[in-house]
Parts: sequence; C-alpha cells; structure tokens
Amino acid sequence: MTRALLSVSDKNGLVPFAKSLVELGYELVSTGGTHKVLAEAGLEVLAIDEVTEFPEMLDGRVKTLHPRVHAGLLARRDLPEHMAKLAEYDITPIDIVVVNLYPFKSTIQKDGVTEAEAIENIDIGGPSMLRSAAKNFAAVLPIVDPADYDVVIDKLKSGSVDKTFRRNLAAKVFQHTASYDALIADYLTETEFPVNLTLPFEKFDDMRYGENPHQSAAAYRTALPEAYSVLNAEILHGKQLSYNNIRDADAALRIIAEFDETTVVTVKHMNPAGIGQGETVEVAWDKAFAADDISIFGGIVALNREVNAATAEKMHKIFLEIIIAPSFTPEAFEILSAKKNLRLLTLPFTTAIPQALEVTSVLGGAVVQERDLVEESADSFKVVSQVVPTEEQLKAMIFAQKVVKHVKSNAIVVARDGQTLGVGAGQPNRIDSVVYSIQKAANKSDLSDAVLASDAFFPMNDSVQYAAEHGIKAIVEPGGSIKDQDSIDKANELGIALVFSGTRHFKH
Repeated sequence: MTRALLSVSDKNGLVPFAKSLVELGYELVSTGGTHKVLAEAGLEVLAIDEVTEFPEMLDGRVKTLHPRVHAGLLARRDLPEHMAKLAEYDITPIDIVVVNLYPFKSTIQKDGVTEAEAIENIDIGGPSMLRSAAKNFAAVLPIVDPADYDVVIDKLKSGSVDKTFRRNLAAKVFQHTASYDALIADYLTETEFPVNLTLPFEKFDDMRYGENPHQSAAAYRTALPEAYSVLNAEILHGKQLSYNNIRDADAALRIIAEFDETTVVTVKHMNPAGIGQGETVEVAWDKAFAADDISIFGGIVALNREVNAATAEKMHKIFLEIIIAPSFTPEAFEILSAKKNLRLLTLPFTTAIPQALEVTSVLGGAVVQERDLVEESADSFKVVSQVVPTEEQLKAMIFAQKVVKHVKSNAIVVARDGQTLGVGAGQPNRIDSVVYSIQKAANKSDLSDAVLASDAFFPMNDSVQYAAEHGIKAIVEPGGSIKDQDSIDKANELGIALVFSGTRHFKH
C-alpha cells in the first residue's frame, strides 16, 4: 500500500490534490485541521493517532513526533534489514509527505503580537517530517509548496518521478526549513553580531542579467519586507527593473531619506549626480538638474514630494531610467508614462530608516556592519580655524555632510545651502577628488558662497590650498590626521573657515 501524510497550514489546493492521490491509490493520513478539511470533503483519511496508536497531546505540540511516523519516512527501501524492522513493528512506509508550516512569519508581523503567541507558532513536528522525508528523497516525495501539487500529480500519473525531480523537491524543503529557522533565530536573537549569521531572504525576481549582459542574476528581499525599499515599491509604469536599476534606486532612496525639506536627488552609478532643494518640487528639480546636467542622463531620480505636471514636463525632456516619488498627480503620470520604458515607482517617504545590519559579500564570506545613520549638527562641529563660519556656511556644511556620506570614497562635495555644485567620488587619492569636484563646481558658478565637505581627514594641506585658490571660503572635514595642524595653519594663512566634524563617512 502507498501512503501519503498531509498536514498543512496553507490549505489552498489541498482537497483536489488529495483527491488525485486517492485516485492514484494512496491511503491518506492527516492531522488536526487538515484531517477535518479532508474528511468534510468526503475523503477517507486516517487520523495520525490511528497510525501512532498514541493520542495527540500537550495542546497538539506532540502528535507526529513518533517512531511510527519517522521510521515510515526514514526507512531505506533498498535495505532488507530496514524493511524487516518495519514489518517487525507493523509500521507502514510513508511515500509522500505534504507539509507546510505554522505561520510564524505572518504571526510576528501582526500588530501587538506577544512573544508567547510567536513561540506557539514555531512548528516542530512539521519541519521534522519534512527533513525526514527530504533526507530519504530516493523513496519519499517531500512536498512543501502548493504550487508543486499539479506537477507532482502529472508526474505520478505519467510515471516520470525521477531522481532529479525528487532531489529538487528535497532541496526545496531544506531551503524552506532553513529560511523558516533563520526567521525564528532572527526574531529571538538579541546579539547584534551572532556567532552564526542567519538572514532569511526570498526571491523577488529573476534578472535579465547582472551588472553586465554576460552575468546572470536574481534579486532577493528580506523575509520580513521593509516598506522603505525599492523591492517593495509599487511599479506604476515601465519595464522590469534591472540589477543596476535596483542598486542605483537603493542608493537614491538612502540619500533622499536624509532630508525633510523638499528635495530632489539624481543618481548615477550609485553616486549622487546632483541634489537640489527648494520651496517647491519644481524648484528643487531645477537645482538638482543644474547641479549636474550631464551625468543625469540615463540616471535615477528620487523625490520626497508628489511629482506635479510642471516638474514632469521638465523631466520628460531628458532620458531617465527611473523616477521614484511618494506619488504622481494624474497629469504628471500621463506626461511621464508616455515614455514606455521609463519606470515610475512609488513608496512612502521616510527619514527614519530602521537601524539594521548591512551585509557585503567577499570571497569566502561576508562583512557586516551597522548602517551609517549618524545625524550631525552644527553643535557637534569644532571650529579649528581663526575664521569662524557664518550661519549660512554652517547650514551648507550640514547639507554637504548629509550628501558626502553617500559618495564613494575618496569623497568630496562642493555645495551651497540646498544644492550640490560638484561631487568628487571614488578617486584613489583625496586631492584628485578635490580637484574634480571643484572643477565641476567652478564650471557652474562663483564658489565664494560654497563650502567643501570631505568624508575623511586631509592627509596633507594641499586640499585646503587648492580649495582656497578656487574661491572656497569654508571647509568641513572630520579631522584626525597626524598632520591636522598643517591644514589648520594653511586655512589660517588663506583666511578659510575650517571645521572638524569629528565623524568620518567612508563609503567603499
């Protein structure tokens, strides 16, 4: 006799699947609520205690953890001594296990859920049966996903249940139980950097390719979705997001979250191209576009206010990959959606990204750190020069500091209040970033009212020298170099206001 054990929380498709198994000659065994659903559907089904000859107990905590279940799952059909042992104890082999687990994930997502409720929704018997079945996949079909029901029935009917199919089902089980356990571990863990790092992710989408066409790729999102994520944004219009789109959009969202003021951020290759602020979203766009009207082409735009028709008309004139905003007016959407490949995304804007760990892969492992969520203010600055910065300069420094921490090191930002003028990113030495950012800025305007921000200290006084020669009157950097005094002396010599923030913002 062939036997199938069914015990599921998600009962979608259960009854038709069970009926097909009966038609194929399987005897059904089930537990609790699953047994009730099958019996009410008119199916003949054994209760689990009829198999174990032991009652369910401890409010259902113990029902399938029994040798009559696990011996029936784990016995190797190709070993006579295993089959003889089953016969000795009158144990029927189990050939199919259909299990999906207690809804731990949905439970902990409920408002006001208690730890006791969460604990009661940790499944023990289910994963145990699945693991036993998956270990013995050569003889037992382990089924964890209702999406596989029809495929399993088709293969059983055609007699094409081969080793590869069995192995794939087993792999799916172990992936599922590993993710389930990881979510529980994450919920219970209070240590920031545990001995074993378990991070459950679920596939979001298969990418057409990765960074380049010859690289395959897929996107995964956290098992507990974060609302402020490009992977949870609503795509109102446009084609599938690419690998590079997702990385760039993520960078744009991180930057725009720095600002409460009406702000527009443009991003290219994960670096800010231009950032602008204004009383209206149109003014903010004008300033962001003017900040770098070349790099923005083919870039990403993030706004923290609704996009109106006037702003949409201006954005429509250039080639953009993605526009992300809290919302679009109907007129703005009509204007922008005329471009069939332009992605229009919405998600709720926030300045409160939850503190979380960032994981970066390296060959053979990963490095993990907290996000850089330092919020600086003028009160934390230390003026180290004879010239004291003005209120306007301090305000511009705060703006520039919010930007520079999102620029790849070595990072330099030239800005005035509410607008970037030049961004120097990713240069192997600091003076090259200073030169690039100032040259970029100097092409647009006089720099006498601009400030310069550096993500790390100046190792030499050449950065101060070059900045002063090109009109910069105020500089903010973290300080901490053994040659800090050289930069201070140079600032005093050239009449520059030099401020130490005390906070380094490396971004590799």
